Amino acid sequence: MSENDKVVGVIGGMGPEATIDFMSRVLAATPASKDQDHIRMVVENNPRIPSRQLAMRGEGEDPGPAIAAIAARLEAAGADFLVMPCNLAHAWQGDIVSATSIPFVSIVEESVRSALCRSGDDSAIGLMTTPGCFRAGLYQQALADAGRPVITQTPDELAETMTLVERIKAGDRSQAVADGLRNLANALIGRGAKVLVAACTEFPLVLDESMFDVAFVSSTDVLAKKTVALALGREKF
Repeated sequence: MSENDKVVGVIGGMGPEATIDFMSRVLAATPASKDQDHIRMVVENNPRIPSRQLAMRGEGEDPGPAIAAIAARLEAAGADFLVMPCNLAHAWQGDIVSATSIPFVSIVEESVRSALCRSGDDSAIGLMTTPGCFRAGLYQQALADAGRPVITQTPDELAETMTLVERIKAGDRSQAVADGLRNLANALIGRGAKVLVAACTEFPLVLDESMFDVAFVSSTDVLAKKTVALALGREKF
């Protein structure tokens, strides 16, 4: 890492294991032969942020102020740009932008861009996500803006997805959990999806592209690779 490379600020803890997974993927994506070649990350892995799922249902505390406060602390600690390995939390992106003066890299924008690059001009994209992220409409809007058809989960499928995500958050990475999520993803493929977008950073803890016959866009991987490219100056903001 040269003295001109950028310091990454990571707004983490949503969930804690997904943040650690993101960091490990940043390390894996970084060309390094010694410690000093790696990217400097300033991380707040803060699990005390109020529930985004409850807030999106109007039943819980607004997490925006807590997320914004973390962003401000990371900027004060020397971060040159910010990332947040949680999809639903991007519903409060405006709070982050208002609280800071450094760039914020959206996992939603980058994942949609990756999905578009990996699909044909009119290929349907399957959106696999959590109820809160679905309710927020972050990916649906981004894909609509791109003029791309999207295949979404049914209410029952979303509820089942959330149950499995909660099991992952509780430490369960069993084959049963992986099979359950894989079956839900295959249901989208069966309805015509040519690309899958894994719009939850818990999914890659048990799923990977080798499990599917179509392109599988891991939002965690996409953000990790973008983070490396920006930190090393290979891409510009």
